[in-house]
Amino acid sequence: MSFCLRLADVRRQTLAAAALAILPSCASVPLHQGTSLSSYTDMAASGGSLTKAKLRVDPASVLNARTVRIMPTSAQLGNSGALDPKGLALVTNAIDRALCVGLSDRFQIVAANHPADLVVHATVTDIVPTNRTAAATSAVASLGASVALAVPIPRLPIGLGGLSVEAEAVSQDGTQKAAMLWSRGANMLTTRARISTVGDAYSLSSAFGGDFSRMLVKGRDPFKGTPTMPSMQKIKASLGGAPKYDACKAFGSSPGITGAVAGQLGLPPGWSDKGAAASQ
Repeated sequence: MSFCLRLADVRRQTLAAAALAILPSCASVPLHQGTSLSSYTDMAASGGSLTKAKLRVDPASVLNARTVRIMPTSAQLGNSGALDPKGLALVTNAIDRALCVGLSDRFQIVAANHPADLVVHATVTDIVPTNRTAAATSAVASLGASVALAVPIPRLPIGLGGLSVEAEAVSQDGTQKAAMLWSRGANMLTTRARISTVGDAYSLSSAFGGDFSRMLVKGRDPFKGTPTMPSMQKIKASLGGAPKYDACKAFGSSPGITGAVAGQLGLPPGWSDKGAAASQ
């Protein structure tokens, strides 16, 4: 009898794995062009295995720049009414925070009332909401398996969310020096399920900030070339430490280890991220 029961369990697990295999393992989020950029011309297709992108960059102008001012990220969404306003504010602020920390690797970040060689502004053009029920189921299953088996398991490949952003860097005279359209969907392996409609968009915000920052820091396509180790200032900021420049304090501190634990438990972003430190 026990052998038959074990065999039945194996069959059920095999069928479940087969069913999951035919489902998409990541959310498909098309590039969504908004209206916030000063120009959309001469943008070349790029991106990585998970990310879709179009971009242009003027290497000489970007590499000659020394100071950057970051305007708070805005949103142009058709489905904004379906999203929690506080959650959306955390997403846009997380983009600002990631941009500020990433750009600090080479640029001096100045406050909003100071002139700068480059002014950076991003706009969220689409958020694919995360299905809270599916995320909750995934979070509970993953936590249970991690405790019982001491190994992580993939989240359910249903109800995955995504994020689409566009951004540009302009000179003091308003001339566009770099621009990017960017989109990415959550996937069942590397994006932790959070029980929030903006859970996946929040998790992906740092990926966009990193990609756009690298384009300006290196003056080239960030999706080409070999990955590099994060700088010490970036590691310190990611752990919740003070940022390199005071201007970045306006976007608040990273949730650090507390945020990592909250993410493992599937908690909404607001449980650990306090958002912007001051009104901007």
